[in-house]
Amino acid sequence: QLQASGGGLVQPGGSLRLSCAASRSIFNSKSVGWYRQVPGQERELVARITPGGSVHYAGSVQGRLTISRDNAKNTLYLQMNSLKPEDTAVYSCFGFYWGREYVGQGTLVTVSS
Repeated sequence: QLQASGGGLVQPGGSLRLSCAASRSIFNSKSVGWYRQVPGQERELVARITPGGSVHYAGSVQGRLTISRDNAKNTLYLQMNSLKPEDTAVYSCFGFYWGREYVGQGTLVTVSS
């Protein structure tokens, strides 16, 4: 129902764009967004976007990461610029349907020189 892609290894200061293909029912239901998680740590909300395009970002990524959505393609994006080593994590996309949250399998982003 949710499938993230686009992760990889990037040097500090570099960029990546993550994509998330979602089912139409989830994509149009409520906010969709991105979590990230480092092994051994709590999952963190990175960003979310409503069907109307309103966005919310975690303070740690404000100004560097940009969430967007293509409603025609039922696809969610996360443009990641000026990446830092502390951005290294597994990034997963999420959405809701009938009050239940769905979280897709993640994609690993590694920021390292």
